[in-house]
Amino acid sequence: MAEKKTKKKASVEPVEVRVVKCAMSLAAVQGWQDTTMADIADEAGLNFGELRQLYASKTAILAGLIRMTDDLVLRGSDADMAAEPVRDRLFDVIMRRLDALAPYRDGLAEVARDLPSDPGAMACLAAGPMRRSLQWMLEAARIQPWGLLAPLQLKVLGLIYLSVLRVWLHDEGEDLAHTMATLDKALGRVDNILGSLRRGPRRLFRAEDESTEESTE
Repeated sequence: MAEKKTKKKASVEPVEVRVVKCAMSLAAVQGWQDTTMADIADEAGLNFGELRQLYASKTAILAGLIRMTDDLVLRGSDADMAAEPVRDRLFDVIMRRLDALAPYRDGLAEVARDLPSDPGAMACLAAGPMRRSLQWMLEAARIQPWGLLAPLQLKVLGLIYLSVLRVWLHDEGEDLAHTMATLDKALGRVDNILGSLRRGPRRLFRAEDESTEESTE
């Protein structure tokens, strides 16, 4: 008797993911500003109605990429991280985020170049998806919001992330040494500035709790 061969069922890529990938691929070739929704629909094999049901604009596609990246970062987080120093946790979360974005780096470089010419899109992303993403990054690093000054906490984290992102977009080293050095320096600078404050939280990200402080004295 002939042996029965079992075929593995191929995983079907969600159409939302396909659209994001197509948009970033097109941006890498022709720039983000010159990439139209029609281009993206054609590349993804969709008609306008289907694309509109998924993403109503290019800004919505960028928001979709942010959400996709959040999902990947959060899947890589576990409770064991809480035992690590906060600075190490943030370093890990931000680098994992950049790893998740790596397949889209060429397209993102074009987005970063063209997006400043669309302040409306920038404001929309900053006020919604990016802000929520920063909050999830803190959650992934097991860092509690900083009370009434949580907006400042998010702002500083955002500045750190954006400064590192700019370096990463042009870091050609296989080990990303320049990117990691920039991130380490940025986190250290925040630690030094906030550690010198006499009043209020001594560290922006609550790097140590009272029991840890007592044990090190």
